[in-house]
Amino acid sequence: MIAPKALWPNITVVVKVLIHEEIAKVGASMTEESLQGTKIRILVVDDDFRVAQLHGAYVDRLEDFETCGFANTGALAVSAAKDLSPDLVLLDLYLPDTDGLTVLRQLRAMDPPRPDVIVISAARDSASVREAMKCGAIHYITKPFDSRGLSERLQAYRLMRAEFDASSDLDQAQIDRLWSVLRTAPDEVNLPKGHSPHTLEVVMSTLRAVDERLTADEIARRSGLSRSTTQRYLAYLARLGKVNLTLKYGASGRPEHLYEWAK
Repeated sequence: MIAPKALWPNITVVVKVLIHEEIAKVGASMTEESLQGTKIRILVVDDDFRVAQLHGAYVDRLEDFETCGFANTGALAVSAAKDLSPDLVLLDLYLPDTDGLTVLRQLRAMDPPRPDVIVISAARDSASVREAMKCGAIHYITKPFDSRGLSERLQAYRLMRAEFDASSDLDQAQIDRLWSVLRTAPDEVNLPKGHSPHTLEVVMSTLRAVDERLTADEIARRSGLSRSTTQRYLAYLARLGKVNLTLKYGASGRPEHLYEWAK
C-alpha cells in the first residue's frame, strides 16, 4: 500500500506516484529537447528519514529533476529501484540491514535499464570510496553538503545524459569530457568569486556540443541555467579567449551578442 510522505516515520518506504510521458530523444547533436525532456527521476536511499526528506527537497527544487521515492533499508532500496525504475539513486552507505556497497552491487547487477548511482555518505575512508568506484558509482559525495553542492553535480549529470542521448558515436574529446564532467572536484581558487567549476563546465559543454553561434538566451535554454548566470560565465570565458564573441546588428540598431566555442 502506498502511503503519504508525511507518514514516513511509521512506514518503511514512501513512494510518490509519478505519471509522465516518455519523450523520444532524436537528433545528431545536443538540442533543447534533449536537455529539457522528461524529468530525471531520483530514488533517495538513507536510513534517516529526515535526511532523506531534506535531500528529496533539494532534488525537487531543481526544474529538471523529481524525487520518485524513498527507501530507508537496503532491501527496500533494491525493491523500489525495480518497481519505480528511477534514472538515478542517491545512496547512503550506512543502512540498518546491509551496507550500501552491497546495495550498489545489486543495483548495478539489475537488468537494464538499471539506474545510475551517486553515493552520498559520511564515510570518508579510502576503502569505501575505492570500492564504490569499482562497483560503478558515478560520483561520491561526502556528508554534510549543501543544496548548491548537490545541485551542481546533478546538473552535470543531466548534461552528461543529454550528450549520451544526442550522440550515437562519440569522439575522443567528447569521451574525455563526459568522463571528467562528474568527477571535477569543486575548486574555486582560480575562478572569480561566485563562479562554480561545475556550472562553468555546463556552459562550456553546451557551446562545444554545437557548431554554430548562439545567443546568451539560447545557451541558457540549452544548459538549463538562468540568463544572468549564463551571461556571467560567457563574459568570463570571453576574457579567457575560450569563446568568440561577435555582434549581429538588426533593424533596431541594437547589436545581438553571439557566442561560439573558440576552435
